[in-house]
Amino acid sequence: MNITIENILLVGSLLLFISVIAGKTSYKFGVPTLILFLAIGMLAGSDGIGGIHFDDPKIAQLIGIISLNFILFSGGLDTNWNSIKPVLKEGLVLSTLGVLLTALSLGTFVYYITDFTIYESMLLGSIVSSTDAAAVFSILRSKSLALKTNLRPTLELESGSNDPMAYVLTIAFLTLVINQDKSIYSIIPLFFQQMILGGIAGFGFGVLSKFIINKIKLDFEGLYPVLSIALMFITFSATDFIGGNGFLAIYICAVYLGNQDLIHKKTILKMFDGLAWLMQIVLFLTLGLLVFPSQIVPYIGVGLLISLFLILVARPVSVLLSLLFFKMKLRRRLYISWVGLRGAVPIVFATYPLLAGIDKANMIFNIVFFISVTSILIQGTTLSIFAKLLKVALPEKVKKVTEIDKFLLDMPKSSLQEFDILPNFFSVNKRIVDLNFPKSAFIVMIKRNNEYIRPGGTTEIKVNDTLMVLADSSEDYAKVNECLYKPINVV
Repeated sequence: MNITIENILLVGSLLLFISVIAGKTSYKFGVPTLILFLAIGMLAGSDGIGGIHFDDPKIAQLIGIISLNFILFSGGLDTNWNSIKPVLKEGLVLSTLGVLLTALSLGTFVYYITDFTIYESMLLGSIVSSTDAAAVFSILRSKSLALKTNLRPTLELESGSNDPMAYVLTIAFLTLVINQDKSIYSIIPLFFQQMILGGIAGFGFGVLSKFIINKIKLDFEGLYPVLSIALMFITFSATDFIGGNGFLAIYICAVYLGNQDLIHKKTILKMFDGLAWLMQIVLFLTLGLLVFPSQIVPYIGVGLLISLFLILVARPVSVLLSLLFFKMKLRRRLYISWVGLRGAVPIVFATYPLLAGIDKANMIFNIVFFISVTSILIQGTTLSIFAKLLKVALPEKVKKVTEIDKFLLDMPKSSLQEFDILPNFFSVNKRIVDLNFPKSAFIVMIKRNNEYIRPGGTTEIKVNDTLMVLADSSEDYAKVNECLYKPINVV
């Protein structure tokens, strides 16, 4: 086949189509969707039946970084602040100290069983030290696991926020491998710079993004998701430019935006959810094409040994030590340690040594790929089983519906009430998006001058408007009253 743009699009679209169809039926056989995407990429690659030769880690890294932007941003938008607030300390400790302990313990093990130098061993440990957001979000949500107390928010917060720590450790130890004369203490300023600037920039860009989305007036609803994508990439690249951690910044920015009132928020959320799935498929297909299965075979023995140590020792020990000072039942700690899924992120990070051209880069890449595959196969297929064994699963009938679920699914309300807007009330001449309107109620129609208006976020409330509001309970309507009827300049 001649390599033309048309043929590339044909092959790419066929791979995408096959991946989507395969993903639809994968869980009937207990196989995680992400593994199928990887397998399809490998089958289409040089060692597979497709014969597509792809050996460009730079392009793979670019695709990986772009994909991780969408995956982390989408995960952040779906994160409800009220859900993660009770577990914020646990999540942050797991995503920092937990990652560090995993990297150090696994790196030490690698040093003793291979001929790697100590810095090369720590580099490998750092690359696979974080749980993968794409894998955790994908598997938890597609399996619809209902977990007790705050387990699920803890797992999603950890997986969404620990990639920055792994990235900093990877870059730091890669620097030490390249520059043998540098001291390990030289990487400490880099760590604090990345984390502090990343956190500040993420919150700052979140506030700025909300202001831009709500204040700018675009003629078409479909442009708001496009605007959000632009703001996402600006957040990542600008943070990276000033020396901060771009992955941390976009996650914090997205969490902030996901918990604010935004114009056309539902459209933005649904678009990012679809794009996150697309990016997961593209990312895993690309990484599947990049790997040469024949090159992995020599490292299966050492790769399996390292993978089992990571799953059975390094991860559990790091979780138990990180959560030592928190009140939490042992079975919850054990389940958190089991949901230490490795996926695409370690493989993307493993392209950094390839591009740096260090001696053992190819070996590191193949071992990391093997670890990711075994992690998804072993842990990803047994999440439901372990949840039942450790008694942390809830029956499906009592599964909680999150605020994001309610928002996206347009959950039906049980009653309708009308609210008349009088001249001296707070809501007069205010846009709906600026009212902090309760999320448990919806304005379905506005009657104005004997005409009916379908409201949107930018719709301004006028004197003598009649708002038709759907809600479930008297408490919901009391919140609506407080929001709309708060008098101005009451004496």
